[in-house]
Formats: sequence, structure tokens, C-alpha cells
Amino acid sequence: MRSASLGFAAALCLGFGAPACAAPPPLPAEHLTVERLPPRSPHWVYVFDEAFDNEIDARVHLFDGDSYRRLGQIDAGFTPSVNLSPDGATTVVATSYFARGSRGARTDVVEFNDNTTLANTGEIVLPPKRVESAPSLFNVAYSADGHFLYVAYLTPAASFGVLDPAHGQVLGEIDTAGCVLVIPSGPNRVSSICESGRLLTVTLDREGKETSRGMSAPFFDTDRDPVFVQGIQTASGFAFLSFLGEVHEVDFSGPQPAFAAPWPLVTAAERGKWRPGGQQVGAIHRGLGRLYVPMHQGGEGTHKDGGTEIWLFDLASHKRLARWPVRAAGLDPVIAVQVSQDAAPILFAATTRADVAVLDALSGRLRHLEKRLGQTPWLMLNP
Repeated sequence: MRSASLGFAAALCLGFGAPACAAPPPLPAEHLTVERLPPRSPHWVYVFDEAFDNEIDARVHLFDGDSYRRLGQIDAGFTPSVNLSPDGATTVVATSYFARGSRGARTDVVEFNDNTTLANTGEIVLPPKRVESAPSLFNVAYSADGHFLYVAYLTPAASFGVLDPAHGQVLGEIDTAGCVLVIPSGPNRVSSICESGRLLTVTLDREGKETSRGMSAPFFDTDRDPVFVQGIQTASGFAFLSFLGEVHEVDFSGPQPAFAAPWPLVTAAERGKWRPGGQQVGAIHRGLGRLYVPMHQGGEGTHKDGGTEIWLFDLASHKRLARWPVRAAGLDPVIAVQVSQDAAPILFAATTRADVAVLDALSGRLRHLEKRLGQTPWLMLNP
């Protein structure tokens, strides 16, 4: 049968002439290129996906809250920490790689990615001791002027590395006496949270060497009402929410932290019944002075539960301005929020199903629901 088919094809070629059976011209060679992103928008958000189901393959997705397009992604390795440079031009990823995928020799690195292309532009190899924890702005962080990059270490001894990102160097390591994380302030100060509820603040010289340190008074009770370490940036520092719904605003603009009187998210009747929860437990629009918090009904131990409502507060008066039930908008419980900082802000809300909702930050109206933006979108960064 095969011989007959070949004979028939040959007869056709003879009958219609050679051109009918000529081979098609070769396809042009393909060349991989990297496109530059359009001009940065205040409505872009970097969505950190922990990839909890396969932790060696975390990613950072760049999503446009206006066009609802996924603009690209950054590979991020094993249980990474992510942050943006002060000018928004670089995404920094502190991560680990193993020689055999999930085992073998471990290499810890800080990787730098150009936010115009999302391409890797370099790395700094770290000692194998970087902290591997829930997402936070304080696992890896830049100084305010971008001169230093700080990386939290935990072995379980606590310390932090001081890096020079411009020259790709590790400058040194600072012991923090059991206090953890790197909360940057100014060009050369780093604070760490201590188990006593205090803040240790270390001041550095221009070479990254310690010149002084100071310990604050306790600003929260670690036994009665601990705080989430996922601090929320304010105009002069960060706000920390407690498990029971107290807001602790810390001013980091001076040589040592200054603490405002805490104020409640909940009324006396709501205390212990409604509480914040999730992975990224709040967002602040610094220009408008608005605080957004996912809240849920639950008891002790539910601090990782997502919010069934988003509560909106005025930072100046401490008044609750609105309650937005998320199920009314067709959303699952919210575990992370971020708000853009422009005059027409949008609120990003990531859910337990890995959907990311785009809402009008002034009215709470749902504008778009992006389904399955990763596996576990636990932290969102807005340039």
C-alpha cells in the first residue's frame, strides 16, 4: 500500500511538473527577545506568589490594574523574600537554590531585576543563613537612599547582613541579640523587633559598620496581644496591627523610634470577635490617610484567616468609614491587600483562592477579578 501511494505521488509530480512538488521555502529563524515594559503606572502591582504547593518555584507577577493584563513575571526560587528599590526601578529577591532542586548544596543569593524588562541584572552571594519566613517587607529592605541593602539572617541566632548593591558586595553582619527582621529608616538605621515587644535600632556609618545601638521601651505586649510583623508604611514610619485589632503607629524619622498611643479597630463589643488576619494584613494610602484592613469573625488562633469584610479607617480621626463585605462582591476571604498611592486609587485584594480583585479604593466597587494569579499570592508591592 505504501509503494502504491508513493507511485501515485510520483505520477502527480510528473503530470503537473516539478514546481508543484517543490519543497516550501524554509521558515525564517526565530530569535528570542525581551520586550521593554511601557512607562510605569501607579496602578501596577507586583504580586509575590509563595507557590506554597511547590516551594522551590516561587514567582513575582507584574499585573496592571487598569488593563487587567499580566505584564510579566520574575522567577524567585525557594521561599524567597521580595522588595522594591526606593526609586521603584529594581525588584530585589533574596532566595535560595539547592544543587539537586530540593536537596543538595545550598546557595543563598540576593538577585536584582530591572523593572523595565524584569530581566536579572546581577546577584550577590550570601552566607547560607537568610531568614525563611512568611512574607514581610522586613526580610530584605533598602535604606532610604538605596545605598545599603539589608538582609535578615536567622540560624537560629539573629543578625542581619549589610550589602552594597551598587558594587555587589557583602559589607558585613550585625548581631541583633535575638531581635529579628530589618526595618529600615533614613540612610543608615535599621530596627529589629524583639521578643520583649521592644525595638532594637542600630546606626551604621557609610561603610556599613555599626556606630551605635539603642533599645526602645516595649510598644506592645507579646503575651497579651502580639503584633503582626507585616508592617504597613505610613508617612513617617510603619503601622503594626495587633492580633486583637490595636493599631500601633511607629515614627521612624528620628534617631530612635517614637510610638503613638495605640488605637482600636474594633469597638468594645467587637473586641475578641472581629479581628484582622491573613498574610498582608493592611494597606495605607498615605496621601489620603486611609487604612484598609481585611477583618473576620474568629477567636484566638485565627490570625491567618482571611477577611470576610474590608474595613476602611481614617488615620487622623481613627474613625471607621466603611465596611465592605467581600462575599457581596463575589469574593472569597481576603488574605492580602495593597492600595495604589495616586489621586484615583485602586485597592488590590488577594483571596484564599488566589484570585486578585481590583476595587475602587474610594467606594469599594469591584472593577475586575483576576482569577488564579499564581498559587498563593501573599504579598503585593506597589511602586
